[in-house]
Amino acid sequence: MSGQSITDRFAAAQHSMTGSAISKAVCKATTHEVSGPKKKHLDYLIHCTSEMNVSVPQLADTLFERTANSSWVVVFKALIATHHLMMYGNERLIQYLASRNTLFNLNNFLDKGALQGYDMSTFIRRYSRYLNEKAMSYRLVAVDFTKMKRGTDGVMRTMSTEKLIKTLPIIQNQLDALLDFQANPNELTNGVINAAFMLLFKDSIRLFAAYNEGVINLLEKYFDLKKGQCKEALDIYKKFLYRMTKLSEFLKVAEQVGIDQGDIPDLSQAPSSLLEALEQHLASLEGKKTKELSADTRASTLSSAVTSLSSTGMSFSRMDEKERLQALEEEKARLQALEEEQAVGEGQTACWEQHDVVTSGSTPPVLSMPNLSSDLFDLQPAFIPVVQSTPSISTAASAWGGRTETCMHATNQHRKKHTLLVGEIQKEGEGDTEGGGGGDTEGGGDTEC
Repeated sequence: MSGQSITDRFAAAQHSMTGSAISKAVCKATTHEVSGPKKKHLDYLIHCTSEMNVSVPQLADTLFERTANSSWVVVFKALIATHHLMMYGNERLIQYLASRNTLFNLNNFLDKGALQGYDMSTFIRRYSRYLNEKAMSYRLVAVDFTKMKRGTDGVMRTMSTEKLIKTLPIIQNQLDALLDFQANPNELTNGVINAAFMLLFKDSIRLFAAYNEGVINLLEKYFDLKKGQCKEALDIYKKFLYRMTKLSEFLKVAEQVGIDQGDIPDLSQAPSSLLEALEQHLASLEGKKTKELSADTRASTLSSAVTSLSSTGMSFSRMDEKERLQALEEEKARLQALEEEQAVGEGQTACWEQHDVVTSGSTPPVLSMPNLSSDLFDLQPAFIPVVQSTPSISTAASAWGGRTETCMHATNQHRKKHTLLVGEIQKEGEGDTEGGGGGDTEGGGDTEC
């Protein structure tokens, strides 16, 4: 099925009648059309998350209601819209999602009626689990790992050992849920799942960048840790190597489906000698007999590993820079479009003013038409002022722009009455002075008209 269904159009019309702009935008972003949500609807919802007079719980609940639909297209697009708002919307939204006891309960979702229902339902279940885990991560640490400050003075690089040992497993769980999406290139067959995969790709880059910096920080402190902390740190590092391998496979899929090669980071693994050095150090702390490396060798191995992982971190920043430049270009285009629209509006206003002057044939009076941008006309957008044009008259125009038909008709009536009155007065033999006064009076009426 392609295009908006009758149900979509009916729902949008219903929301228009009730005046719910948010519900209408959510409805239009989650139609039955087999394509990703349209950017204009997502942009409007992003704007709503920053408006203080908008209820974030109402917005979230409206998205949750769409996931109760039986169509995989509607449910998938509702998840995509939610993910998009978590990434680019105001932090109020993810704060609310993290505060809920339950988020998406789609573990048993299955669309049996659509052509791709069975296949897409599998990805919907996996996708919803990732969004649940993303919200849970925020609930545990009160920060979105994909948005935190990075670099040598970033959050993960300056975190204490105790917090690192607690935080890195949370990142691991979120990354595991993301990589469990497990989409092959031949399964990315429509615009809906492609939109979801693109968001997951962006999250994977930023999430692993935070993960990578946390591991670098932990490695730099490793040889100064206590035995218990060394054991936990070694386990974290081994899991890190495993997830780096899985991420490499995920990025290969991204490359095969057409994502720009410049957006895909280069994953540089630390030398294998580092793992041996870490294991030997822990064994020595546990009292086991092992060959201990010299301090110089250990420092050299650690420095080489940190350099490799740091270069990986540098490559992660390319996508952020590209998105920043793209956002600037879009903002510049919006401003230019707004200026052009204002220029067209000013030109139309000037054209109408000139048209009014030409039509009236004289300088407009002081009491001109009210400004259409006033509050009254904002409340009545359908009001169109009626401008009556002057009818064509064969006689010469007076200083007031010419006589109207009504005025000429009244003048003729006055003249007829004047003639009859003079005749009667002459018959009655009254003086010319009184009759002339009557004529002057009527003539005054003519002049007044």
